[in-house]
Amino acid sequence: MTIELFWIVVLGVGLLAGILSGLPMMLVIAGVPTLIALASSLFGHFDLVYFQAVPQRVFGVMENRLLIAVPLFVLVGVLLDRSKQAERMLTSINRLLGGTQSGLALSVIVVSTLIAASTGIIGATIVMLGTISLPTLLRAGVDEKTSSGLICACGTLGQIIPPSIILILLGDQVSNAYIEAQQNAGNFAPDPVTVGDLFAGAMLPGLLLVGLYALYVLVRLRPGAGGAVPKPANDPIRIGEVVAGILPTLALIVAVLGSILMGFATPTEAAGVGVAGAILVAAAQSSRRHKRIALATAAFALALLGASAAGFLRVDFTSGQLDFSLGTLVTVGLLVALGAGLLTAAIALVRNGVLIGAIAETIYVSGMIFGIIIAASVLSLVFRGYGGDEMVADLMHTVPGGAYGMLVATMLVVFLLGFILEFVEIIFIIIPIVGPVILQGDISPVWFAVLFAMNLQTSFLTPPFGFALFYFRSVAPPGLSTGTIYRSIIPFVAIQIVAIGILAMFPALATWLPSVVF
Repeated sequence: MTIELFWIVVLGVGLLAGILSGLPMMLVIAGVPTLIALASSLFGHFDLVYFQAVPQRVFGVMENRLLIAVPLFVLVGVLLDRSKQAERMLTSINRLLGGTQSGLALSVIVVSTLIAASTGIIGATIVMLGTISLPTLLRAGVDEKTSSGLICACGTLGQIIPPSIILILLGDQVSNAYIEAQQNAGNFAPDPVTVGDLFAGAMLPGLLLVGLYALYVLVRLRPGAGGAVPKPANDPIRIGEVVAGILPTLALIVAVLGSILMGFATPTEAAGVGVAGAILVAAAQSSRRHKRIALATAAFALALLGASAAGFLRVDFTSGQLDFSLGTLVTVGLLVALGAGLLTAAIALVRNGVLIGAIAETIYVSGMIFGIIIAASVLSLVFRGYGGDEMVADLMHTVPGGAYGMLVATMLVVFLLGFILEFVEIIFIIIPIVGPVILQGDISPVWFAVLFAMNLQTSFLTPPFGFALFYFRSVAPPGLSTGTIYRSIIPFVAIQIVAIGILAMFPALATWLPSVVF
């Protein structure tokens, strides 16, 4: 064993011990490598000059415009949760589909899919589903294991269905790894990999996973297993209420994903659109007056978009001069009206105590994510200082099966790491190490990234550190044991593994839509 390999083993053991100790993950990922590097430098086995790159990496993270989308999408999710719009949508669809056990279960899947496509925040989704849907499922006769597993699994759909924070972070890292891999292979002008590519690539695999969940529910809760769920005679279904509960979220999804897939906006710009839409949706829940203001503001935005698409608004900001034509005046008028509507909605949310709390929670979650990103950069520097990247490359080349053998080995390692690490750590530790090696061949970076994302989704369900299980435990009834919750996710983890296998066999599921859209 070489001295470098010895210190890498010490680094791995130290990280595992730090993770199991319960210390904050950011301190473990940054502190353990730093302490080991300082210790090894005393013996002349590590060059501390590597730490001179830390400030540059921190500035690189802070200046990355793509990562601005992360706190914006977090804010969208928190606003929809605090304004009770997601809860209202769940109640509406429950009433519409809740005639049988399978209907209730399908309503959980449908609502989770819509929430995933608008927010992607698993904690709020699972807490809401556990609070509202779990009692209903249990009263309808659905067993505890199926109900618990369904809620935990559906709550994690936001990690694969765009706009997903996992896909944003993967887009940044896979793009860098792909460029490095292609340059190492002699291609100095590779086609860029964008987050938009990953969003489009994850659409069909995400819907495939939703379909597999629905198929399992239909088989597991087939007619005759439990019968119908009685509806209160004095609570008829009103289609108008159902539409009103679903339509705002659907409009937000179309605005965010549509602007990206149609090429109108980058993911960061679309995240800004999502925040504006979430403010309007949240404000509309407070009173009829604010609902009218939100509808009018949305109409101004559509008018501005329509006029621009029709070529009526011809405003050129590149010259630094304003041409006071009719188009300019109409543009200014619509923008002023749009800004006034958003400001009114924001003031209403401040008065209701929604906006300030949402911003505070967003700062907390975003700070945790960016802290882990910076900490992972420190770990990466120390790992490279010991020559770990070269060792991994040599090891990967010994795996039988070439690039595809390396891919299988990587997916297995990621699945196992999901038992003890969060998705952010896995992305920023694994991708810089294995990405430049795997992506030198003919493997599509979009397919690789979507496979990676689907694999990471299982990390939210696998004990002992599956965060979906923690969130669900916080709202589950005391009589529902932790062991039952752990056993409940086994079928759904198996379904996710089947979905990964299908995607592995049919890469076009991830590559077809980006090739058509872009």
